[in-house]
Amino acid sequence: MAIIQRRYTSEEGFTDDFEKVRRFLVRINRTNPIGYHFEWGRWEWAFCLPNLDTSRLGDIGIWEEGGTIVGLAAYEDAAGSTYVAWDPDYGFLKERMFEYSIRRLRAADGSLRILIGNDDEEGQAAAVRLGFVPTQDSEANSVLDTESADLDYTLPEGYRIISLTGDTDIRKFNTMLWKGFNHEGPAPESAHDLEERKRQIRAPHLNPALNSIVVAPSGQYASYCGIWYDVETGYALIEPVATMPEYRKLGLGRAAVLNSIRKSAELGATRAYVGSSQQFYYRIGFRPLPAGTFWRLRS
Repeated sequence: MAIIQRRYTSEEGFTDDFEKVRRFLVRINRTNPIGYHFEWGRWEWAFCLPNLDTSRLGDIGIWEEGGTIVGLAAYEDAAGSTYVAWDPDYGFLKERMFEYSIRRLRAADGSLRILIGNDDEEGQAAAVRLGFVPTQDSEANSVLDTESADLDYTLPEGYRIISLTGDTDIRKFNTMLWKGFNHEGPAPESAHDLEERKRQIRAPHLNPALNSIVVAPSGQYASYCGIWYDVETGYALIEPVATMPEYRKLGLGRAAVLNSIRKSAELGATRAYVGSSQQFYYRIGFRPLPAGTFWRLRS
C-alpha cells in the first residue's frame, strides 16, 4: 500500500487532525516510548499555550498508509525547530521527513534545526547527507519506574494538596504559574489572559484529578505539577512543574510531583517521564535517558 504525504489542517484548535496525531503518538509510544522528545502529552500541551504559531499549522507534515498516520514532522511552538516521530516499522521515512522540513518548516529567516536522538545513528547519517550539522543545543529526558520508586512525601505544617477541579481559582493558578516560571511583575489578569489559563486546564485529554496544586496556609497556590496520562499507555508525562519563588526549598514541588505520579500509578502508569535532567528530578528518583541534539541546516 502506498504511503501518502499530506499537510496538517490549517484549522486551529483540537481538530480531527489534532486527534489523529495524538492517537498516532499514543500508539507508537504505548508501552515503551521510542519518541521520548515528542509524546502525546507534549503535543496536546503545545495546543493549550498562547505562544503556538497557528499561522503555520498547515506546514506540519503527515505521512499515512491506508489512512493511518505512520510519520510526523511538526514544531512545538513555531516553525524552525522540527520534531519528527515515526512508527517503528517506518524508520526509512526519516530522510523524507527531514527533506520535507527543509521545504516547509523553516523559520521566517530561513533557519532550521531538527532534534535527533543521540542514539539514532540512522537519523544522524540522513542529516549529514542533507547538510545538517550538530549544535550544542540539546534536550534531555528522564524516567522514573513507579513500581520501585518511593512515592511518599511530607508537607510542611499547614500546607495541603488539591487537584484541579471546576472550583480551581483561576487567578491564583495564573499567578502561581506566572511567578513560578520567574516572570517579572504582577501576573496579567485581563479577561483574555484568564481565558488562556482556563484553556490550559481544559485540554480534552487532561485528567484534572491527577494534577496537583500545593496550597499554602494563606490559601495562596504555591506549587503545581501537571501530568498527562492515557490508560492506553504504560507511562505518564510530567508537564509543567512550577513553584512560586517565596515557597521554594520547602519540598513543595517534590510533593506535587510525587502526588501526581502516585495517582497516575494507581490508574496503571508503571513509569513517569519528564523532559529534564535537573537534579530536582534525580533526587526524586528519576534516571537519565538518551538525550537528543538539535542539528542545524547549514546556511
